[in-house]
Amino acid sequence: MEIPTESVRELYRTMVVIRAFEEKVQDLYARGHIPGLAHLYIGEEAVAAGVCASLEPKDYITSTHRGHGHVIAKGADLNPMMAELYGKATGYCKGKGGSMHIADVDLGILGANGIAGGGLPIAVGAGLSCKLKHPGQVAVCFFGDASSNNGTFHESMNFAAVHRLPVIFVCENNGYGISVSQAQHQVIQDIAIRAAAYGMPGVTVDGNDVLAVYEAAAQAIEQARDGGGPTLLECKTYRWRGHHEGDPNQGARYRTKEEIEQWQKKCPISRLEKHLTKTKTMSKKQMQGIWDDVEKEVDDSIAFAEESPFPPLSEIQQDVFA
Repeated sequence: MEIPTESVRELYRTMVVIRAFEEKVQDLYARGHIPGLAHLYIGEEAVAAGVCASLEPKDYITSTHRGHGHVIAKGADLNPMMAELYGKATGYCKGKGGSMHIADVDLGILGANGIAGGGLPIAVGAGLSCKLKHPGQVAVCFFGDASSNNGTFHESMNFAAVHRLPVIFVCENNGYGISVSQAQHQVIQDIAIRAAAYGMPGVTVDGNDVLAVYEAAAQAIEQARDGGGPTLLECKTYRWRGHHEGDPNQGARYRTKEEIEQWQKKCPISRLEKHLTKTKTMSKKQMQGIWDDVEKEVDDSIAFAEESPFPPLSEIQQDVFA
């Protein structure tokens, strides 16, 4: 597939925004500015960027506890995102959802989800509505390797396959379910082979190669739009940080320092930068310009969040349904 030059540049910018946002959150959380929990997406940027690049505003996504990258790639505004992390009233969920529950239905973001595998049946429900009411519209579900062992995974895959729903199941296989390695919770290496049990395509790609992710996702999304049914897309990647900020030694108790360093050498952003330089798609000066612009955007979002008010106590029971 020939990827348009402008699309490649946009993929780069999206990954830079995700990385810059997450690095700022890492620092802010360490300094006590952000309450609750934060599960960072650093190292996995190519998956969200590569998949969402082929989505339209009308399309849906469901996200995970590690969802900042997904919602940024789908078009979320950094200001209400950061405000939500701060627990401020100007946040996407009025400061009540926090890091793990950012949602914006107008952008097709049906919500990040603190329950492992919780987004799978939601995406299937969205896919059913697409088929019945809005042909050509699709739903993408992001989930992790450990979630593929949950009942929700198999039930959702089966229902989507039986009804040929326009759902793309995107497994972000970062090798760990919290602190449990894939080798300890599965006897298979490629989660995509589970697609065969449901009669749908199963594709495994290098999740740190944004161009490979883009190509595979674009094909699956096009197939779904045309009524071809669901696809299971497995993207093999790695999180640089611990399961969450505060994970002792950033996960060193269950993985080696050498393993982390080896994956950091496969940085998805650095890999694309080498491609951009080799193909003369962008100069180093142009790339640095993007970093500078993005850093300012993120800093502006922090200022917005810090200047925003907390929700008043009188609204404590509003928008609460359980």
